[in-house]
Amino acid sequence: MEKARLKIFLDTSALIAGIASSKGAARELLRLGEIGLVEICISRQVIVEADRNMEAKLPEMLDEYRKYIESLAPKLTDDPSPKEVKKYSSVINADDAPILAAAVASSADCLVTWDKKHFIKKDIRIGTDLKIFTPGEFLKFFREYIED
Repeated sequence: MEKARLKIFLDTSALIAGIASSKGAARELLRLGEIGLVEICISRQVIVEADRNMEAKLPEMLDEYRKYIESLAPKLTDDPSPKEVKKYSSVINADDAPILAAAVASSADCLVTWDKKHFIKKDIRIGTDLKIFTPGEFLKFFREYIED
């Protein structure tokens, strides 16, 4: 029996890490999306934040980043409503609540982030099956998922 393709919501940190590095877990995760083994999902906020960060920190890669996003064609999720954001503000930093809300609203299986302080080291209980991983943790999970 064929496994369902996992839907992965990337936050800004994971997206930029995957684009800025030629190797590493975040890059491999993007490659999984490129070949269709996972569905990459991002919100409009992630696109705006990534664009702003690339322009400020890696301006030489800005055009490459924009072309890559266009070719990757991730599933684009609308930004969550203030009501949805407020729902998650009690379980995570207010600045990160829109990302968590967008990941949940997108029906993603996993949220992948490098934000260990706010996402990974916390025991976030949100009443959904959303799993939160660093890129490396996701790759380990994915290997187990496809071997099961």
